Amino acid sequence: MVDIYLHNTLKRRKEKFVPIDCNNVRMYVCGPTVYDKAHLGNGKTPVSYDVLFRLLRHVYGTEHVTYVSNITDVDDKILNKHKQTGKPIREITEETYNWYIADMKKLNNLEPNYRPRATDYIGDMIELVKRLLANGHAYEAAGHVLFDVDSMPDYGCLSGRSMKEMLAGARVEVADYKKNPADFVLWKPSDADEPGWESPWGYGRPGWHLECSAMSSKLLGNDFDIHGGGSDLIFPHHENECAQSCCAFEGTRFAHYWVHAGMLMVDGVKMSKSLGNFYTLDEVLEKAPAEALRLLFLTSHYHQPFNFTFDGLQAAKQTLDKFYNALLKVRDIEADKTEPDARVVEALADDLNTPLALTYLHENVNNLNKAETEADRKKYKSELLANAYLLGLLWQDPEVWFKGDAGGDDAEIEKLIAARAEAKKNKDWAAADKIRNDLKEKGIVLEDGPNGTTWKRL
Repeated sequence: MVDIYLHNTLKRRKEKFVPIDCNNVRMYVCGPTVYDKAHLGNGKTPVSYDVLFRLLRHVYGTEHVTYVSNITDVDDKILNKHKQTGKPIREITEETYNWYIADMKKLNNLEPNYRPRATDYIGDMIELVKRLLANGHAYEAAGHVLFDVDSMPDYGCLSGRSMKEMLAGARVEVADYKKNPADFVLWKPSDADEPGWESPWGYGRPGWHLECSAMSSKLLGNDFDIHGGGSDLIFPHHENECAQSCCAFEGTRFAHYWVHAGMLMVDGVKMSKSLGNFYTLDEVLEKAPAEALRLLFLTSHYHQPFNFTFDGLQAAKQTLDKFYNALLKVRDIEADKTEPDARVVEALADDLNTPLALTYLHENVNNLNKAETEADRKKYKSELLANAYLLGLLWQDPEVWFKGDAGGDDAEIEKLIAARAEAKKNKDWAAADKIRNDLKEKGIVLEDGPNGTTWKRL
């Protein structure tokens, strides 16, 4: 069995991954808050963990891996959106949830085993708060229930920060009813016109951190293998998740490996609406196919900061054109089901080294293009697709990649190709060249071959 190594934030180093149970490998990754269209960061993080999910399934077996990624559908951001738009909260969360799922499919992310919604686990959250109160790790104040950070001697162990460092510059709500400014909300009161649920502490709703602790515990157990998310979540979200879960279920470690994806930047600076460099996935995918964006994400190591540029996106599109062109030439050869190259597996097993894994795909494509026999073409095509699957790439039909989904102009293009063939038959070379050139100006390239003329979009 291949040894996997992951950078564990908790230990601040790369470690050999040793699952609690090889027959039940469990991973939880924080999903989005559904109140608006997904942005670039909402795309990058799931792609990173999708590759890890694929690797775990390859190493331990599909039926032995459980992947949970939640949906936060109760949050102050959603409430603010409701107040801004007047739309019912349920309408906002359903619409944005469906947008998000569609985006994940475009990026070819495998569906997690579970995608729990916070509102379906309110009862479990209430029980978790009760446990923390009973264990002396929480207290009631001004209608709130708060976690008492001073009750946990090693609070801050995940982020590795002192209390002073954690409070400096952090989004910590200042309130005179807190014993310590760092104490965080487990349950808070809701007004009558706000979303809420009845609880022993009155009508209210859970704190953000509580939601993930309850859902991960319910679906994966109090101890599980991997907890993932963006590096921006290390503090306070993941720090507080870790604290409340370990204190609620004493003697447990909660997540054994904390794996974090690096910050996303655009043109070298942090993505921000105030800087005018904030992009939704929709806006980016108007410029290039989703697979090009996925490839671009994978050209950078997941743990490092990722810098998005539109030039980089176009370069990724050109790389995929090269890959799909190689596959287009052997479209009539059926690939065998084969194991991925051991070097690709080893690259990914080394803390998801996707840049190195991609070099082997380039090697596959070069071998495929140079292959002289049908047996070799079949061999290299099979290897390329097996390797690409681990990275979530090259899942499309090459003709669809170049032509796009069937559209209204496809029939017109075929008519022009037929007219060009007729012109060539009549030795009307000027008319044939004009058709070719007119189509090229529209981004349609014709390729003549022994089996006729094919076309693709640039």
